[in-house]
Amino acid sequence: QVRLVESGGGLVQPGGSLRLSCEASVSLFSIDTIRWYRQPPGKERDFVASIRNVGSPNYADSVKGRFTISRDHAKNTVYLQMNSLKPEDTAVYYCYTARYDYWGQGTQVTVSS
Repeated sequence: QVRLVESGGGLVQPGGSLRLSCEASVSLFSIDTIRWYRQPPGKERDFVASIRNVGSPNYADSVKGRFTISRDHAKNTVYLQMNSLKPEDTAVYYCYTARYDYWGQGTQVTVSS
């Protein structure tokens, strides 16, 4: 059974950076696509970025040029590097696999001065 565990969230000032991690309990090759979503307070959960075994990553328009998704197969981990953070990036960030229909527990990101 697959598990995804997010980490790396925290409080950061506007313009700052954070790197989130999503560690899988199985090989990333077996999962194929990992997606990051986020859910701001009182709002719906929205797509942020995705990465798969073949092809280019995809990003939401709101994060293009600021966020970068990558993976380390040796560590079974997908990363989300977030730069130039804005207050509107404040949310709980989740990683998800459609193949196993499994959500991680989420990690809180707060962008505030």
